[in-house]
Amino acid sequence: MFKGLGGLGDMAGMMKKAQEMQAKMAELQENLETMTVVGESGAGLVKATATAKGVLTSLDIDPTIFNPDEKEVVEDLILAAIKDAQAKAAQRSESEMSRLTEELGLPKDMNLPF
Repeated sequence: MFKGLGGLGDMAGMMKKAQEMQAKMAELQENLETMTVVGESGAGLVKATATAKGVLTSLDIDPTIFNPDEKEVVEDLILAAIKDAQAKAAQRSESEMSRLTEELGLPKDMNLPF
């Protein structure tokens, strides 16, 4: 189709690929907001749920840990669960981005979005 136009045929193909990548990136960004991860601490006594974008959406605390004498322990467990959820969110987001770059035939270590 673009045979007589030299490198313009390649340019059209690159533009199409770029548009596909942009659409897939937008879809992935949207999906990251609905994917959830759960961070835990204290052998599951405290659970923090976050989106894959790292936004905390819920906190579940087993009532058996509410001992007034151990307030600092409870606070530490809550912080640990939140940090675990945030770390898992970052890992999930990175994994999804890596999967997308691989699908698009881009180098695995390429950082998206640009």
